[in-house]
Amino acid sequence: MTVRLNIDDLTAIDVHTHAQVSLDGHNSLPEEIEEASARYFKVKRQRYPNAAEMAEYYRQRKMAAVIFTVDAEANTGTPAVRNEEVAEVAAANSDVLIPFASIDPAKGRAGARQARRLVEEFGVRGFKFQPSVQAFYPNDRSAYVLYEAIEELRVPALFHTGQTGIGAGAPGGAGIRLKYSDPMLIDDVAADFPDMPIIMAHPAFPWQDEALAVANHKPQVYIDLSGWSPKYFPPQLVKYANSLLQDKVLFGSDFPMITPDRWLADFEKLDIKPEVRPKILKDNAARLLGLVKD
Repeated sequence: MTVRLNIDDLTAIDVHTHAQVSLDGHNSLPEEIEEASARYFKVKRQRYPNAAEMAEYYRQRKMAAVIFTVDAEANTGTPAVRNEEVAEVAAANSDVLIPFASIDPAKGRAGARQARRLVEEFGVRGFKFQPSVQAFYPNDRSAYVLYEAIEELRVPALFHTGQTGIGAGAPGGAGIRLKYSDPMLIDDVAADFPDMPIIMAHPAFPWQDEALAVANHKPQVYIDLSGWSPKYFPPQLVKYANSLLQDKVLFGSDFPMITPDRWLADFEKLDIKPEVRPKILKDNAARLLGLVKD
């Protein structure tokens, strides 16, 4: 019997984890990019866990995790882990996994149809975009047909912002361009789709102030703190997390590149107000994802 997610039993909700390897062992990153990423994050090259293994990992920690793949096949030439597989594993482990999907905006109307099917038939709860890896400007009008479907479905869109560790250190950054992940591009999307919740992923180096401004100005825009150890957070991010954005900042690790254990150990040492900590670790995400009533 499938056990449903119980918010009261969870210590945290990690809103940013990657289903990087399929159940049959297919890796969704090209070899060159995977090697560069491992060096960047200072992690040993290994077989990363598949979605089913990630469920058990988070269950042991009494945490829930938003899990997704990244569909960047048009740019990288490597197929992603299937969205349907991620959703099916999440459904079988619904006590700990919350499925997001990823659709390359280059798919246009076909992508919009796929988004509707994934939500209506597979229970997907949101969508992940990685503009630098997918090689598109988030405010490009060609992506709007997909956003229209997501807004209609009333689920969040999560966008990578700032520098990426994907391809970092490879010759030419493996061809990945940082310009696509400027958070000011998300400001256009937020203005044009006011009913689509948006999560800007990561401390958005070198555009941290811009990300804070967008989240402060647009009521439906949130920031997740994944991809960095909290000990490296810029001071203005900590200041806003403690004050103006305390209801809009979310815990995320970027697992398997950064483990929640490491992230939480460093977060414990961060100067965050006691009353704000539970908001960041669980409460804000639970509200955003519709896991609790406002």
